[in-house]
Amino acid sequence: IGKIQPHSRALFGLNDISKEAVYEKLKTKKENAGKSLKQYEREINLLIPGAIDAKVHFNTQGYEFREDSQHGSTAAASGGTTTIADMPCTSIPAVTSEENLFIKMKALKDKSLVDFALFGGISARQYTSRKEIENNLKSLAKAGVIGIKVYTISSMESFPELSYSQIKVIAEILAKIDLPLLVHAEDSQMVSFREKRSRRFGQNDWESFTRSRDAQAESEAVLQLIKIAKATNCKIHIVHLSSELALMHIRTAQANKIKISAETCPHYLFFTKDDFNKKKISKYLKTTPPVKENFDRDALWKGLNDGTINFITTDHAGCDPSKEKKSRNFWEVYSGIPGVEHRVPFLISEGVLKNNINLEAAVNLLSKNPAEFYKLKNKGLLQKGYNSDFALIDIKDSFTVKSENMNSKGKYSPFDGKKFDCVVKKSFVRGVEVFSKDRKENNNFKHGKFVSN
Repeated sequence: IGKIQPHSRALFGLNDISKEAVYEKLKTKKENAGKSLKQYEREINLLIPGAIDAKVHFNTQGYEFREDSQHGSTAAASGGTTTIADMPCTSIPAVTSEENLFIKMKALKDKSLVDFALFGGISARQYTSRKEIENNLKSLAKAGVIGIKVYTISSMESFPELSYSQIKVIAEILAKIDLPLLVHAEDSQMVSFREKRSRRFGQNDWESFTRSRDAQAESEAVLQLIKIAKATNCKIHIVHLSSELALMHIRTAQANKIKISAETCPHYLFFTKDDFNKKKISKYLKTTPPVKENFDRDALWKGLNDGTINFITTDHAGCDPSKEKKSRNFWEVYSGIPGVEHRVPFLISEGVLKNNINLEAAVNLLSKNPAEFYKLKNKGLLQKGYNSDFALIDIKDSFTVKSENMNSKGKYSPFDGKKFDCVVKKSFVRGVEVFSKDRKENNNFKHGKFVSN
């Protein structure tokens, strides 16, 4: 019970939240007559606001051979996540206009267990005149997207990267609209030069890949984006932050009141480059940017604790591992991890129960912070007037990640074989149970609704 004290006061209606006080409160109920304190400790579960994963690629429509909304939302619900925000680039057509947004919303109709928000995006393909860009961004904002995503480097032909000068123009427009700009931050020139050099010399291993996308590449992009944020007063948000160096730049910029923020992911908080030596998970671990050094991992935990990093997402991006995670050429291995199912258990088990972060901060990172950042109405809190989105977690139970048991379409994970010391028992979206550990499946895909700010 001591582990859950910071978030239990509201649940029990107590000022004194010692074990004894909780015990005395529960004893007043007839059904609890005669139970001992030890029995209560075994039975008490942790109730948190439904978690919000603000960066997933569920791929409906167009890339369903990798993932789809039905599988993705089932995985989310089973992992205590009740609201997701889907990226604009991994669907056909990409969500780069109001028309494309409505196509996406139509494709998602009756295909989600959990509520979903959507991001818009701008790539080099949509970069036309300033007036056209401004009209497009305004229409996307009015239609309900919660942010705009761009890349400083992209391997997607359908969604190519923008230059820093182009990003600055978009930032100037978004500052007026009051919509955040999400950026994949790795310097294109630096990464591309290194990759071409390595390929030319036949260097196709994981070391060459990680060397090309090191902390310096992320740091350079972040520094450029900080300059843009300062010049435009746009709220710029760095997705999947992976390095101490970039984190330090962000911390300094925030101290100077520059509107720059960041998120990170479970894999950056657990794995390091050394884990690429493990043949079983090496290719499963490939994502961009790649995981880095021990000190980077430790620095990210500190960034979560001191508030420099706003929240934790998964960047959920699955595939068919038998086809896209098999190449001997590491450059050709698909880059992406399906993680929406494991984020909440990870943060409770590896964060709270191992004293890397306290429970109140963990709950805020999972729920409150993303809801506030993206202004998601009635989400993120256990409070009157808010949606009845809950996750019920047993912190006395445990489970071991087994890829074959995952609900995602792509059944693989670098966490395969890892034991988490908690279990999501139930998830509720707007008061309706969408997942129960004791029930095999729930096909109520009509329940998930589009949400906006």
